[in-house]
Parts: sequence; C-alpha cells; structure tokens
Amino acid sequence: MRNKVIACIDDSQYAQAVCDYAAWSANQMDAPLSLLHVLDELPASRGTNLSGTIGLGSQEALLEELASLDERRSKIALEQGKMMLQAARERVASNGISEPESRQRHGELLDALKDLEQETRMLVVGKRGADTASAHGHIGSHLEGIIRAMQCPVLIAQQSFSAPTRFMIAFDSSETAFKGVDMVAASPLFKGIPCHLVMAATDTAENRAPLERAQATLQAAGFDTTAALITGDPEKALADYQEQQGVDLLIMGAYGHSRIRHFIVGSTTTAMICRTRISLLVLR
Repeated sequence: MRNKVIACIDDSQYAQAVCDYAAWSANQMDAPLSLLHVLDELPASRGTNLSGTIGLGSQEALLEELASLDERRSKIALEQGKMMLQAARERVASNGISEPESRQRHGELLDALKDLEQETRMLVVGKRGADTASAHGHIGSHLEGIIRAMQCPVLIAQQSFSAPTRFMIAFDSSETAFKGVDMVAASPLFKGIPCHLVMAATDTAENRAPLERAQATLQAAGFDTTAALITGDPEKALADYQEQQGVDLLIMGAYGHSRIRHFIVGSTTTAMICRTRISLLVLR
C-alpha cells in the first residue's frame, strides 16, 4: 500500500531540510513517515594482491590486519548511520511526528528504494548527497536514477526549509501535465496554499485553452490559482517567474511534450533542477 512518506537520510548538508520537508509532508497528508539510511558497500581490502611484494608470512599477517580493518570500518559506518537516524528521529519528532519509522539498509540506494516502492506515497531526497554536496549547479549522482526509476512523486529538497506559502506548477499542456494537475487537486499536500499555474509558450488561443482548463480543475478543488502564459526559453522564463513571484516550491512533471518532453536527458527539467534555488516536486 502506497501510504508512506520515505525520507532518505545521509550525512550531507541537506539532511536537516530533508527531515523538515518529510515531516511537513507527512503532517499535511496525515501519512506515516519512514526514515531510510542506506549504507554503501565499503570497498574490501581482502582482495588486495600482495604476491611478489612481501614474504608469505608477512602477507598473511597483513591480509588478516586488512580484514580486521574492514570489519572495524563497517561497524563504524553502521554506528554512524544509527546516530544519523536517531538525530533524524529527534528532528521530525520536534516537527510533530510522534512515531517515525527508521530503517537501515546495506547496498545501493536505488535498490533499497525500489524494494520499498510499493509502500511509498512520496519520496523526499536532498538535491545532492554527501559525495557531491559542494557541486553547486549540479544534481547529485543518485538523483537522476531515482527520478527515472521511481513511480512516485519525488520531493527534491534544498539546504533549508520553510513551509511553502505559494507553489508553482510548470505546465506544458501534455497528458502528463494534466495528470499532475489532477494529482495536486486531489492531494491534501498543498491545500490552502496559493498556486501559480505557469506555461512557457506562445500566447495563442490554442495554448490558453488547456491552461484555462487546468486552472478550472484547481479552482474547483478549492485552490486560489493564478494562471500565466509566459514567453521565452522555458528554463529561464520559468525560473524568472518563480523568483519574481516569490514562489517557494516548484512542481514539474517527469515527462511531457514540447521542450520538456526529454526530461532528465539534457532537458528543461534537468536544467530547472540545477538552476532553481527552491525545492522541487517531480510528479510521475
């Protein structure tokens, strides 16, 4: 049953914001929250080839020492992960989550997420992990694979959190875009928060018709919705509009037509994830 908010916890500078967004989302949707930390497999030293470099007896002693070192490193990583999860539990508890679940897995992050997919209502991840935390203007090494593989909404958190006061849907009139509008309209996540529905396209009657249809759907669901048709390069025009209007959170679909259809492969969506300074929700 897809009912949980899953938050990916690591030791990056995004971890606290991930906790805060996950707690806010779980509270908004009245959903259980699960904190997930995945331990990467540490590179083993046991396979080191020492033949021809030292004597047999010394080689065996060194291999035993390396094996012992691997074991200690694994234990330290395990304890560090438990400490991160405990800190995350305390942080989400301070945000009103009384009984958060915590999980620790070994292996690849994406494999762990796929195992949990059938219970995941929404996934919350940092824009970058610990290994790429300082790579400003880029997305984390795991992020592209997660968005492409997971069949659930993915909230990509920036380094700081504040509860959204207005959100923006990047609309392109595709079937997926209408599906995204329907998802937002039906979800309690953004109830009571003003919405900006924005389409980057030529201002024509043909483009205004689907925009107005989507606006009507949101208004019928009780959203205070401003619709805007803006011109220019989509990634720049959408980013400029977001900044000018003080939008706190951006929503985009994973696939569509026009210039957004290519999604994560050198597309507008990739550029928006890299460019935007606010958190972003990608819908599937």
